Amino acid sequence: MTILPIIEVPDPRLKLKAAPVDRVDAAVVRLMDDMLETMYVAPGIGLAAPQVGVARRIIVVDLADKDEPRRPLRMVNPEVVWASEDLCVYSEGCLSVPEQFADVERPERIRVRYIDHHGAVQEIDADGLLATVLQHEIDHLEGILFLDHLSKLKRDMLVRRVQKARKGRQTEAL
Repeated sequence: MTILPIIEVPDPRLKLKAAPVDRVDAAVVRLMDDMLETMYVAPGIGLAAPQVGVARRIIVVDLADKDEPRRPLRMVNPEVVWASEDLCVYSEGCLSVPEQFADVERPERIRVRYIDHHGAVQEIDADGLLATVLQHEIDHLEGILFLDHLSKLKRDMLVRRVQKARKGRQTEAL
């Protein structure tokens, strides 16, 4: 498997709407496997294809703790088909917005329809952290970052922090 480079804000590719996947073939499965490996190394609990420069509707998620067996979810063309009216707030972070976190309010429970890595249509009911992560990753497919749920002031502040940290890393590398 290959570790893929993760795109960071303010890269404009993160704002593009991802294209649907026509069919799950070996290349799509390989991409999902590479995305999972990239996510585990980062480390993270979710990753969308646009975050690795692929504008396709593919996400991977795994909420297993480090000391637990992995439980990856591989989703192609995921869509929220139902969301509760009840909302919850989680402190969200993102591999494309490294080391920055903010409270985001989202539906507490959702149902997602998707195609799995075998090409079968599936549905999953999710609540709590899983519901939040799925909504966060599906947002990426629409060109929406968790930052877009924040005020402009807070969003700009977090982006500046990421850019400052990146400049610091680049200076250290010289």
